[in-house]
Amino acid sequence: MRKPEFALWAFVILAGLAAGTAVLNLARSHSAVAAGTDIYRQLDLFGDVLERVRSDYVEEPEDAKLIESAINGMLAALDPHSAFLNAKNFRDMQVQTRGEFGGLGIEVTMENGIVKVVSPIDDTPAARAGLRSGDLITHLDGEQIQGLTLQQAVEKMRGQVNTPIKLTVVRKGEEEPMQIKVVR
Repeated sequence: MRKPEFALWAFVILAGLAAGTAVLNLARSHSAVAAGTDIYRQLDLFGDVLERVRSDYVEEPEDAKLIESAINGMLAALDPHSAFLNAKNFRDMQVQTRGEFGGLGIEVTMENGIVKVVSPIDDTPAARAGLRSGDLITHLDGEQIQGLTLQQAVEKMRGQVNTPIKLTVVRKGEEEPMQIKVVR
């Protein structure tokens, strides 16, 4: 692991632990205020579970991975569009916004674990390939994407500019799934 990335993770972990400790200490010292809410009790439970996993799990877990997974779980419970970007994903997003990678040109959402096209954007590869609002994307280059998060599926759709990707699309009114080739 490179030193700047290690330092960033060390800082994030220490800051998270310090914030968690501060919140838990605040919760304990202000129990009268916290009596009206459940949040401090739930944070205390989270801390207890984290410590139990760290001390009793069969293998030694990675603290950063545990915390990041907890954050992702919390945000996933909000809606399919909320997501936490760790350092790697943030760098990837910066690369993508600089134009080094190409997307398909579709707005998508997650519906029952399947990527659904909200709308193709005019004059983009997806629109030119014939994708329509309501299409369900089940596979990318033959690989099933059901079970991935929306962010993971979108990441798989991106690629080098002018490279093809084959989408398996289920469309209302069509008996069989369709194979649609899109050049990014």
